[in-house]
Formats: sequence, C-alpha cells, structure tokens
Amino acid sequence: MVKLPMKEREQTVAPGTIITIDGPSASGKSSVAQRVAAAIGLPYVSSGLLYRGATYQVQRYRVNPEDEAAILATLEAHPIQLLPRPEGNRLLAEGQDITEQLHTREVDAMVSAVSKHKRVRQYVYQRLRELSPPFVVEGRDMGSTVFPDATRKFYLTARPEVRALRRVPERNAEYETVLQEILRRDQADRAQLAPAPDAVLVDTSEMGIDDVVRTILERIPY
Repeated sequence: MVKLPMKEREQTVAPGTIITIDGPSASGKSSVAQRVAAAIGLPYVSSGLLYRGATYQVQRYRVNPEDEAAILATLEAHPIQLLPRPEGNRLLAEGQDITEQLHTREVDAMVSAVSKHKRVRQYVYQRLRELSPPFVVEGRDMGSTVFPDATRKFYLTARPEVRALRRVPERNAEYETVLQEILRRDQADRAQLAPAPDAVLVDTSEMGIDDVVRTILERIPY
C-alpha cells in the first residue's frame, strides 16, 4: 500500500476511513472533496486524474481510443502515477508532471472513450486501491465499485445547465458548446454514474460550495 501524507488533524479520523464523493462531470465533486478533506485533515484523491492521464498517453502516442489492448500496452510501457498531496493532486507520466495538461477540451472529448473500457477501469481501480487510507476520494463510481465498504459515501448531482455554467470559465468556451459536451459525457459515462445504494444524495443545483461541504461534514463521524 502507498502511504499518503497527512495533516495534523489526521488523529481525529479512524485510520481506515475512506470517504467517497461521486457525481457526474461538473457536479462540484472535486472542489467539495478538496474542501472536505482539508476540513478533517485527510489527503484528497482525484480518480479522474488517472483517467485523464491515461487519455493523455493515448493521445501522446497516437493510440486508437477504441483499441483496449493497445491502451493497456501503452500504459504498461509508459506508466502514469497519481501523487495525492495536501495542496492538490499531481499526475506523473514517465516521471514528468503533466497535471496542467490534463484539463483541456481535447482530453475532455476523449476521456469517456478511454475510460469506457473495462480493463482500463480495472487499471485505474488497482492504482487507487494501492493507496493506504484514510483519505477522501472523488470520482464517478468510487462508492459503488472501487470502495464498496467505504466509511461514508456521497453522490453529488446538479442539472446539466447548472453544471455547464460552472464549467464555462474553466474551458474558455461558449455555454452551448460546454453544455453539449456535458450531455455527451453523461451519456458516455452512464455505466459509471449510478450512485451506490447507500450513498447520501446531494443535489447541488441551488447550493453554494460552503453549503455542500457543511452538508457532508455533518454526516461524517470525526
């Protein structure tokens, strides 16, 4: 297991604690997970960076995103590594930090095609399960598939129109373009988007981030 760096408040949480925060694209899960993790002194883990890193490698080495075997061979030959840090996650590819290159429209457009492959998801799941708890992890199926025995599970959602408005400043694109990309991602990711049966559902459409974080913290035993 890979031991993650902790903050001073780690002793307030049980050693094996895993808190999952899932949801669709632009539901606010990354920002919320970071705030929740900081509030209780735990590392924050972004599963999405691993999928984006895999997609970056597919594009970098001109691999067909429909060729599952070729994608796995590329990841074995050119591995990626997630580095959760208190100040934020970093993603390394062959030892080089590529984090700043992962949130582009090019990666956005292909990441669903890469992550739909079962063996690619298993590759990511294995990387995540190698991390030693406690931590807060966000993604799409962390509570339902990767960590089914997590201490607490949350699922954030919001109307597509609201999510598009949130993403426009990040992508420097027109609202309608971003909205269509989000709707396409929702359709492509539908197999991963079912919330865990025991997850707490939080609709963030009309909520500010402080309210969402407070709602989650009230339900975490620490």
